[in-house]
Amino acid sequence: MISFKQLPLEAKAAVAAGAVFFSIVLSRSFLAEQLERRTRHWLLRLQMTLFVNTLMLIGSFHVWRSTVTFFSRSSAASSFCFMPWKIAVFVFLALAHSSFFTLLFLVAEEPYFFSLAAYTCLGAYIILIFFLFALGSVEQAYKFFAGRSAKANSSRTAMKPVLAVVLTVVLTVMGLLNASQPPTVNSVEIPVHKLPPAMNSLKVVLLSDIHLGPTVGKTKLAMIVRMVKALKPDITVIVGDLTDSEAEIIRPAVEPLGELNSPLGTYFVTGNHEYYTSDVSNWFELLKSLNIRPLHNENVKIASPTSADDWFCLAGVDDIEGNVLRYLGHGMDLKKALRGCSSEHAIVLLAHQPIAAKRALQERPDISLILSGHTHGGQMFPLNAGAYFLNPFFVGLYKVGQNTFVYVSPGTMYFGIPMRLGSRAEITEIILRSP
Repeated sequence: MISFKQLPLEAKAAVAAGAVFFSIVLSRSFLAEQLERRTRHWLLRLQMTLFVNTLMLIGSFHVWRSTVTFFSRSSAASSFCFMPWKIAVFVFLALAHSSFFTLLFLVAEEPYFFSLAAYTCLGAYIILIFFLFALGSVEQAYKFFAGRSAKANSSRTAMKPVLAVVLTVVLTVMGLLNASQPPTVNSVEIPVHKLPPAMNSLKVVLLSDIHLGPTVGKTKLAMIVRMVKALKPDITVIVGDLTDSEAEIIRPAVEPLGELNSPLGTYFVTGNHEYYTSDVSNWFELLKSLNIRPLHNENVKIASPTSADDWFCLAGVDDIEGNVLRYLGHGMDLKKALRGCSSEHAIVLLAHQPIAAKRALQERPDISLILSGHTHGGQMFPLNAGAYFLNPFFVGLYKVGQNTFVYVSPGTMYFGIPMRLGSRAEITEIILRSP
């Protein structure tokens, strides 16, 4: 029998990841009711950070072997050039692994440079792993189909990590430049079934996935608020993942939201990341102090400025992660959210995740419009494909049935990694049209 010491490094990392995952299951099963919420929150975040890092070790060993060990065996590699390269790869991997820890310990009004560097390395790490795997797969396929006629070619083998690194650097720079630009303003006209004619051309500005935290701070939020105010919306809605941190820690960064002054109100629903903070109640109180109304499985009647008899129902549901995490008093409850919203009037629903939008339509097909976020449009290559296949609605406008539309925002900022590849941050200006 092979002992643990005899296992390859990747196998040891996989065993460690399994052990951490098992500890997460035990904690949620047996300690969930015994620990105070804040303690449970920190324990879960620490466990998830350790779990992700142990999984990343498998990729890091591969990166090290591909970019360091291989070249160290090459006679062409001079010690003068090789040592700085070795240090650079080590620092790169160390920063990528430390990125998740910054979420626990380095969150303030403005991002720390270390956090930005760490998450940038994490993004580059993901791209590099993809290209090393893809190029390696191409090489193995070539050897398989070429059979015995394929000869080992050291120069071609050496080109694989070099090409992967070059592509990673180019795409990382492109992603950073794209994400550093202000969000694009996307104007969309959506016909809303049973919207009163008096409310035709009502303007709703949709924000989603701002992710205030280690890499998004007050300056970026203030820019977003200025752009929203310039659009002069009748209503502003924030459909979740506003934050990745506790309210007290990042309170100064949230202040610009108090400048939103939409005449028919500003509304908010939770995303999955609000529940990861385990601080939803304090966030609700903070947002209320800024004249932003959380829709906690509830609704409001949005009346026409010219006639109180002309109105539609604006409803919001808690994110489905509230159910998964057993967050007391929270979780998606569509019946409660739509209480009093009859099918005689238009219904606009705020639901963070597209999968929640799908569930809502299965239960209440009379909903006129659902506004969601969560997907980030994949945020960056190569994560785009996963986000596309995991969500029933990916990004943009969808028509469901005869009278229902779903709009999924690609996000107003980004989560952690300050990069966007194959997607663009967006502030959505929605013009409601009466059919």
